[in-house]
Amino acid sequence: MLVDTHCHLYFDELSKDLDGVLNRAQELGVTTFICVGTDLRDSIESFNLAQQYENIYSTAGIHPHDAEKAENNYINKLRDLLANEKIVAVGEMGLDYFRNISNPHSQKIIFKDQLQLAQEINKPIVFHNREADEDIINILSDFSNVKGVAHCFSSSYEVAMKLIDMGFYISFSGNLTFKNSHLPQVAKKLPLDRLLVETDSPFLSPVPFRGKTNEPGRTRYVAEKLAEIFGSDIENISTITTKNAKKLFNLS
Repeated sequence: MLVDTHCHLYFDELSKDLDGVLNRAQELGVTTFICVGTDLRDSIESFNLAQQYENIYSTAGIHPHDAEKAENNYINKLRDLLANEKIVAVGEMGLDYFRNISNPHSQKIIFKDQLQLAQEINKPIVFHNREADEDIINILSDFSNVKGVAHCFSSSYEVAMKLIDMGFYISFSGNLTFKNSHLPQVAKKLPLDRLLVETDSPFLSPVPFRGKTNEPGRTRYVAEKLAEIFGSDIENISTITTKNAKKLFNLS
């Protein structure tokens, strides 16, 4: 049994055949899904799916790409959404200095607002980080009670260990399987009890499906790569990462 700790099931590529997507995932041993919101609308769609399917949970948050478009009262709307038990985390939040679709100043404000909310309601966060290591760590340091996961991790071993020391989990996606990726060398030095697996579907399909629409079932390929890295087997990796996901997100 595996948990896809980060997918976007409301995207058209997946939602048009959602039952088929979920059935194919089940066949690959992926049985639980965390559908991650990136703005208010998507967060509501994620929650609607979580209400319809027992094995789907959701999150609510504002992605850094959407920081400049956040409504004035977005925090109150997020707070209301997050009162629901099936919404298990705040996010997707964070900083993205690679694409800079929203300016860094706006990104930081929205990131800090959501961290404050997570601290108030005592729920974990799901955060995005592209080329923003220093600011991510500095800002998270100001919210020492907040825990969560670095989704689709792509930074260095040193950054990973700083985050783990701060109480965060590290989640790997399909990029762990890419040729010439530095991530296997990072992953093998990390403690397994702090690792999660995900797809970020419909994005970042793992090898041998790179470049194609990703699906939650392909969490298995990420887990198989972790098993290879650690000289373990898929059953052991599944057991550990599922236990980690249940602990972080308080899944039943």
